[in-house]
Amino acid sequence: MKKDFKKITLKNGLRVLFVNRPESLAASVLILVEAGSEYETKRINGLSHFLEHMTFKGTANRPRPMQIAEELAALGAQSNAFTSQEYTGYWAKAESRKLPKILEIVSDLYLNPVFSPDEIEKERGVIIQELNMYEDTPARKVQDIFLSLLYGDQPAGWDVGGEKEIIKKLTNNDFASYRKERYVAPGTLVVVAGKFDEKAAMAQIKDYFGKLPRRPVKSKTKTKESQKNPQALLKFKKSEQSHCVLGFRAFDLFDKRRYAIEVLADVLGGGMSSRLFKRVREELGAAYYVRADADLFLDHGIFAVSSGVDHEKIDIVIAAILEECGKLKDELVPAGEFQRTKDHLIGNLILGLETSDELASYYGGQEILAKAMLTPEELIKKINAVTPEDVRNVARAIIKDSGLNFAVIGPYKNEERFGKLLKIK
Repeated sequence: MKKDFKKITLKNGLRVLFVNRPESLAASVLILVEAGSEYETKRINGLSHFLEHMTFKGTANRPRPMQIAEELAALGAQSNAFTSQEYTGYWAKAESRKLPKILEIVSDLYLNPVFSPDEIEKERGVIIQELNMYEDTPARKVQDIFLSLLYGDQPAGWDVGGEKEIIKKLTNNDFASYRKERYVAPGTLVVVAGKFDEKAAMAQIKDYFGKLPRRPVKSKTKTKESQKNPQALLKFKKSEQSHCVLGFRAFDLFDKRRYAIEVLADVLGGGMSSRLFKRVREELGAAYYVRADADLFLDHGIFAVSSGVDHEKIDIVIAAILEECGKLKDELVPAGEFQRTKDHLIGNLILGLETSDELASYYGGQEILAKAMLTPEELIKKINAVTPEDVRNVARAIIKDSGLNFAVIGPYKNEERFGKLLKIK
């Protein structure tokens, strides 16, 4: 099958990825780097995210803090950055004729940030307010609590944003040292997607990134996993809803069962026609949102159901989720439902790749982690190859009491009341 992307590796190890769509009216630049919370030590937890913020606060070429934002806005561009457990990204999107300028700006903030002490102090306050915002957003915060429950005091269990007391202590030297270690050519990927002149873009990238150091990329700390019985973690909060995550330990993103687990997640909680949406929202009237997701990382993985639940109905919701999980271990998904699930997954994939920034994210996300990529057509073929037996087998492998975990934010203090409920039937 013909590839619809081109990957080039420069002499210093920097990877470049071109995804050309001549019919597009826009173009996107995405720079990814192997730097995230799972590459941190406890002393600097949150630094990857803080560093991402600081790159927008001034560069050697644009020393004024608002200059980058103003230039991008004047171009009519959309732009942002993000930090996850295993990588950080910087991106901008604009009409295609403006690609050279947004490529120059995003490259500048990546390559030439200046860590002004005054700006660090200002942004320190911004970061702390961001953490406060998440504390007041239980649907978001419960995901962090769930990771903490599974992985404890190791990088996989730490918040991407860090802890306030750590954020308050980070210094200029911490930024410089971490950036020197992680922001190196072999750990960096530049993606250009949409409509653009490939030759001109390549010349720019070589000019900007050619001198980026070719230092070795340090591996992250291996995630340790140990569990024998169901676990629960509660965070007391007076609230209108109980926000909870109920899930299981899975496997890493290199596992061949990753396509089957995606189908499994969609059957269980992948949209308005999924089993849990019908059961928990439509039949029980107990929640506004309920969804199932499979999140697979470099050396660990999670299969989890998330929901915001009526306090009075949380017990029956837990029972319903576990019952539906149990059914998938025992029964094959009927043919009609199975095909609808695949069509839903494939449809969402196709619709999600209509814009240049989503194309960049689709290909870049695969390359920065796995160092390999599937085209959408190849991924669709993998999904279509999944059988009902594959889904049942992966359910049997991961849906078990020894890997069962439950995290909740709500007006609860007694873990035992939930411990009695946590058992696969």
